[in-house]
Amino acid sequence: MTGESTMRIAIGSDHRGKAIKERLVRLLKQQGHEVIDVGTHDSESVDYPDYAKRVGEEILCRNADRGILICGTGVGMAIAANKLPGIRAAAVYDEVTAEMSRRHNNINVLCLPANLLSSSQLEKLVEIFLATEFEGGRHERRLRKIHEIEEHRPECS
Repeated sequence: MTGESTMRIAIGSDHRGKAIKERLVRLLKQQGHEVIDVGTHDSESVDYPDYAKRVGEEILCRNADRGILICGTGVGMAIAANKLPGIRAAAVYDEVTAEMSRRHNNINVLCLPANLLSSSQLEKLVEIFLATEFEGGRHERRLRKIHEIEEHRPECS
C-alpha cells in the first residue's frame, strides 16, 4: 500500500483461517494499521459466527474502521456478519469483486476464503479493500434501501 491513510482494522478467523489471519495481522501492522485481533488464537475447532459477531461489534462500537474475516470459504463469515445491522460483509474471491464491493456497496467487512486462494492473492484483495473508496452517488440510495430492509419488521398474518 502506498499513500493510504492508516486504519483501525478488526480481524478474526475460525480455525481454518488462523494461519492466514496471523499473516495478515503482521502485514497490516507493518503497513502502520492498528489491528484488533479478536481470534481465534489456536488451531482447535471453533464456530465462525462467534468471530463474525466480535469483528462486527468492533465496527459498530466504532473501535474499528473496517473488518476482515477468514474461514474456509468466507461464505459462512459473510452470512453471520451480515446479521448485524450496519454491517455490510461480502465474501470476495477476486480483484474485481474486492473493488466493486467497496466502490458500489461500501462493504465494511471483507470475508476471505482460507482454502481457495494463495496468500499473495489474499493480500492483494486486502490491499484493494483498504485502498478503494465508496463511490457514493446513486449507490447512496441503494445503501439507504438496505438500511430500510435491516429495520423492516414484516406484518405477518
